[in-house]
Amino acid sequence: MAQIMFDPLTEFWLASDGARLTMLGAVCWIIAGLAALMEWRRNRTRPVEQLERVGWVPWTGLFLTTAWIGAGLLFLGVPALLAEF
Repeated sequence: MAQIMFDPLTEFWLASDGARLTMLGAVCWIIAGLAALMEWRRNRTRPVEQLERVGWVPWTGLFLTTAWIGAGLLFLGVPALLAEF
């Protein structure tokens, strides 16, 4: 019996434009959620001896950028995806 293999990269490239935009928008929102979590972790109160370990990543800017791009991709992708059904 033949085995059915699932290749996510092939499935992504064979998907419709609306599905691709929606998937990319969801990935951007996941990255934005991770950036918000990391910003929250950095802003928690910490002992005085650890104040020099603040970090250099601009989590707020990363959050805003990915959330904005993700919202635009979802804004474009969801109507096209819903029109297929």
